[in-house]
Parts: sequence; C-alpha cells; structure tokens
Amino acid sequence: MNPRREVRTNRAALFDGIEEGGIRAAPSYSHEIDEQDNERALEGLQDRVNLLKRLSGDINEEVDGHNRMLDRMGNDMDASRGILSGTMDRFKMVFETKSSRRMFTLVASFLVIFLIVYYLTR
Repeated sequence: MNPRREVRTNRAALFDGIEEGGIRAAPSYSHEIDEQDNERALEGLQDRVNLLKRLSGDINEEVDGHNRMLDRMGNDMDASRGILSGTMDRFKMVFETKSSRRMFTLVASFLVIFLIVYYLTR
C-alpha cells in the first residue's frame, strides 16, 4: 500500500470525530456519564484544594514560628552584645589598673633596691 495513503487514512481516523464547531459526541456517551465524571472530577479538585489550603496554613504557621524564634534570637544577641561590651570594658579597666599597679610596684622595688645598695655602699 502507498505510505501517503496510509497517513491520510490514519489522519482521517484520528480526526474523524472533530467538526468545525467543536468535537462531535460519539453515540456511546450519555449525558449522565458525563455528569458523573464531572462530579467525581469536581470532588477530586475540592479535595486537592482543601489539601493545598491546609498545607499553606501549616506553612504559614511554621513561618510565623520561625519569625518569632528569629526575633527572640536577635533580641538575645543584642542583649549578649551589651553584656559582652560591658565585660570587655571591665577587662580593660582591670588591665589598665593592673598595669599601673605593676608599674608602681616595679618603681617602688627599684627605689628600695637602690636605697639598699646606696646604704650598703656608703
């Protein structure tokens, strides 16, 4: 058989039910079956919509919870930053005070040693 002729017959069989105004219903379909299919499809769609609604609600709750947790963490970090800066200021003061005490102790000990050596050599 001619391959062009097979393509034309296959195409004609494929588009047999289509008319210019739309698709022609085959006689085996009834109006009741279409309504039942539509009702089942509608119920399936409603179930999916409800599932998506619950899912989006759960996501919203999770995001709100995470936002609250991040806000608390930010506040805690600010508080700890304040405490840490106060502690660092205290350390600086201690080291400065300790350095001046060391310097005083060092100068006083040199002065005492100098006086001892001075009195011994005299």
